[in-house]
Order: sequence, then C-alpha cells, then structure tokens
Amino acid sequence: MTIWHNPRCSKSRQTLKLLEDAGAEPVVRRYLDDPPTAAELDAVLTALGLEPWDLARMGEPRAKELGLEEMEHDRGAWIDAMVADPILIERPVVIAADGRAVLGRPPENVDELLGG
Repeated sequence: MTIWHNPRCSKSRQTLKLLEDAGAEPVVRRYLDDPPTAAELDAVLTALGLEPWDLARMGEPRAKELGLEEMEHDRGAWIDAMVADPILIERPVVIAADGRAVLGRPPENVDELLGG
C-alpha cells in the first residue's frame, strides 16, 4: 500500500494515522518531492474512477496562475500540468497493492482498502 502524502496537510496526516493504526505499513511517498509520472497519475486516476480535473486542487494559487478553470478538458494536458506542479493533486491518495485506490478525503475512505 502506498500513500501520496503531504505531511503539512491534516487530512493526509489523519489518513496515514488510520492506516498505521489498522496495522498497515504503507510506503509513504511525499508526492510534492517525488511527483508521480504521467503514467502513474493516469493509472491512479483510472483506479479512482476520476478525471484529472476532478482530482485537481482548484483553490491552489498555482491553479489560478495556470488558468485551469478555463482550460479545456484535455486529459493529457491536465495530467501534464499536475505532474509539473504536483501541488495541484488533491491529497492524500492511497493505492493498494492490488491497484485499487481511494482519495483520503475523508480519511475514513481508506477503510474500503483495509477491508472495513
């Protein structure tokens, strides 16, 4: 199990704690320092059943700078923007070894991956 984690985010910290309290030993990927590749993000979006604009942090100043609200819904262009500026990726994302994934908002969403 892997968590795309931002330690400055309370939801990310809560989600990590839920995983650890459940006995999981997730690989913690600080995705701001180690951004996903376009292929990784594409696979995670598919596992989540989301499009990139559904996972984008539109309230981020960088989203406004890039004009994402006005940007055409071109999956590849959005993925490229999110990989280039990973702050745009909503967090935390938890990916199970079997390829299933959930967004840890709310943190209890991870129960789905833990068998709860």
